[in-house]
Amino acid sequence: MKTPKGLQPLIDDGVIDEVMRPLKSGKEASVYVVRAGDEVLCAKVYKDMAQRSFQARVQYQEGRKVRGSRQARAIGKASKFGRREQETAWKNTEVDALYQLSEAGVRVPQPHGFHHGVLLMALVTDADGFSAPRLGDVELTPGQAREFHAALVRDVVRMLALGLIHGDLSEYNVLVDAQGPVIIDLPQVVSAAGNNAAREMLLRDVHNLRDSLGRFAPELNATHFGEEMWKLYEAGELKADTPLTGHFVFDLHKADVHAVRMSIEDARQEALIRQQGREAAAEAD
Repeated sequence: MKTPKGLQPLIDDGVIDEVMRPLKSGKEASVYVVRAGDEVLCAKVYKDMAQRSFQARVQYQEGRKVRGSRQARAIGKASKFGRREQETAWKNTEVDALYQLSEAGVRVPQPHGFHHGVLLMALVTDADGFSAPRLGDVELTPGQAREFHAALVRDVVRMLALGLIHGDLSEYNVLVDAQGPVIIDLPQVVSAAGNNAAREMLLRDVHNLRDSLGRFAPELNATHFGEEMWKLYEAGELKADTPLTGHFVFDLHKADVHAVRMSIEDARQEALIRQQGREAAAEAD
């Protein structure tokens, strides 16, 4: 096939030898099967930032670290340089996450380097050597569904123990190889400690997995692993190997809205009195 423009620099530099075929194309990137020597790999080519919306990423980027103050200011101002830096940070986030998660034992594609803005990683295959299907395209027995759910929950716990949340985890971002589920697509990975929506995203991830696999093993629909692991994380008690039960006791006490409003009004009145005092002191001077 004709070499895509984004992969030509890797051919020129001898990083890869051949582009074999396209694998998939999405809003954020196109993925190709490539050959590097005797190895068959995946090459993820991120689409040009002009073709994609940065606005949709704002929720994910909260709490992310940027290389320096100049880059942070530029990103904040949304200047041309800032948009380029934001683009670079978006790609680097997935690369860094893959290396970190792979080392921690999370089942993700093994990374093989980042060249000219292209992410190289292992090709995930099924038992017959073909490209692995997505979780949503696989029919499972109840036993398989329970095993896959347990494996994915363990990986979500390992991620959270590192302070990371996938942020967009569902049956469409999980492949199934010969050994089980493999988590993919991590450019939007979220900082658990630095993002105000972290809990919401974690619960959405875990509930998506529960809903998908609960179709095959209905008892999974009664579990609450997301709530359980977040409570342990907030308390500083979550570790990569922390055993979970899936049981969670919800706080059913209703909030005293009137008392909250009274507290807010008291604070407002106190602030007003302090302000009036400062103004009176300034006039006396």
